[in-house]
Amino acid sequence: MPFDPKSCETTVFNALLDARRIHGGSKVIVEDADRQALTYDRLILGSLVLGARVVAGTSRSESIGVLLPNVSGLVVTFFALNAFGRVPALLNFTAGQRNIVSAAKTALLHTVVTSRRFVDAAKLESVIAALEKTEVTPGHKVRIVYLEDIRAKIGTLDKVLGFIRSKYVHEFHRKHGGRAGSPAVVLFTSGTEGHPKGVVLTNRNLIANSRQMFAHADGAFSAADVVMNPLPMFHSFGLTAGTVMPIVNGMRVQLYPTPLHYRQIPKIIKDKKATVLFATDTFLAGYARAADDGDLATMRFVVAGAERVKEQTRKLWSKIGTEILEGYGATECAPVIACNLPGQNRSGTVGRSLPGMELALQPVAGIEIGGRLKIKGPNVMAGYVFAENPGLVVPPEGGWHDTGDIVEVSDDGYITIKGRAKRFAKIGGEMVSLAAVETLVSDTWPEGQHVVVNLPDPRKGEQLILVTDIVEADKDLLMQHARSHGFPELWVPKHIMVVAAIPVLGSGKVDLPATTALVRQARPLL
Repeated sequence: MPFDPKSCETTVFNALLDARRIHGGSKVIVEDADRQALTYDRLILGSLVLGARVVAGTSRSESIGVLLPNVSGLVVTFFALNAFGRVPALLNFTAGQRNIVSAAKTALLHTVVTSRRFVDAAKLESVIAALEKTEVTPGHKVRIVYLEDIRAKIGTLDKVLGFIRSKYVHEFHRKHGGRAGSPAVVLFTSGTEGHPKGVVLTNRNLIANSRQMFAHADGAFSAADVVMNPLPMFHSFGLTAGTVMPIVNGMRVQLYPTPLHYRQIPKIIKDKKATVLFATDTFLAGYARAADDGDLATMRFVVAGAERVKEQTRKLWSKIGTEILEGYGATECAPVIACNLPGQNRSGTVGRSLPGMELALQPVAGIEIGGRLKIKGPNVMAGYVFAENPGLVVPPEGGWHDTGDIVEVSDDGYITIKGRAKRFAKIGGEMVSLAAVETLVSDTWPEGQHVVVNLPDPRKGEQLILVTDIVEADKDLLMQHARSHGFPELWVPKHIMVVAAIPVLGSGKVDLPATTALVRQARPLL
């Protein structure tokens, strides 16, 4: 089905109602690791019943913090807030106390919804205590609301009111919900470089990207698919691609609370006969290595994003009989921008852009082919919220989002990521892509994790330092590999730093600022 921009002029909750009409209210659409299953009917009714309690004491269009893992309760809470015209601000519970408190201040979160069970399991007691002491606006501190307490208070009257609202649900949502252009979610950057900033995505953004993905797949996805989603929903890949897109298109979602359980996730894939998996290279490599024979046999499509896919990871999944479809996105674009497709999977690229987007390349000094990518379309965010101006949404200039990525686009539309604009080093007057150097290193030691960091150099302008978890990593061997494969010697890092593990964010991406900090601390010893 081709992408229709008009289909995006709706809310997330209305898209849920449309999906129920098409696929039937009795269809199980979400299940979590506790085997809590939700049909469309149960999800909608639960949203109306829970929502009435959650939004008590809040105002329409107010942002409400949500601190929960991938469980059915998070999905109900997300749709409940949308049904009642509130904006869920999904807090990254792996970001640390400082960043979580900063996010609450930035988005003006007077209320945060969480679960006692989750707080205990994740050892977040100190975070909750810090939030409760946080004055978001003068005289107003963060109020913590526990789902267990809400459920205990839900009585017969609540259920009757919810049932009545479900019979007139379109009228109710039209009166109490938002609009296509209203904010639907606030997500946050990692905050590893200063305070986290909020990314405000509208209902139109989320539904547009969900429709764009489904249209781009060109029949590859269907309502018969089961999507395995271990990616946290505070990450846009886990929210839109792993949750909203399948739900509004009739694909059942199997949730798992953490992507780090490499042995358990393949077992669940086998048990639930999951057919589609969204994940990052780091996690895909872990699942393939830990899986027993047959665990991943039902997988039709594996879609990778958030970081470059290594050749070693491709080989691991190829042995299983599944090719990895590499894509590319940004939280500010809700997030998917491009993706390879079955039968049109071009290695080394992230595929063609999704329908409905405009791409522009801005020239960059020192880069002869390609340029800095800018995106415009219905999936591009409403804007950023910065810590210095809490609650104020700053829209992208002219509707264009500057990705900060240097890319090449082939004549037939395939996009190749050359690297982040910030991740180019100038050595002896030549621009060197750190991502390209990391590819060279991965070719030398494919089983390892590698990050290249650039630091100032008094002689050549900048120098490269390799951070790796390969104990036997050796500069001479790397130089030999570079020469034999035609890579410039300039690309070989000046120093090699071996670590037990590369720092990784909760989303699965390498934590570049933390890795750089390790190098800066160790620099005198290198």
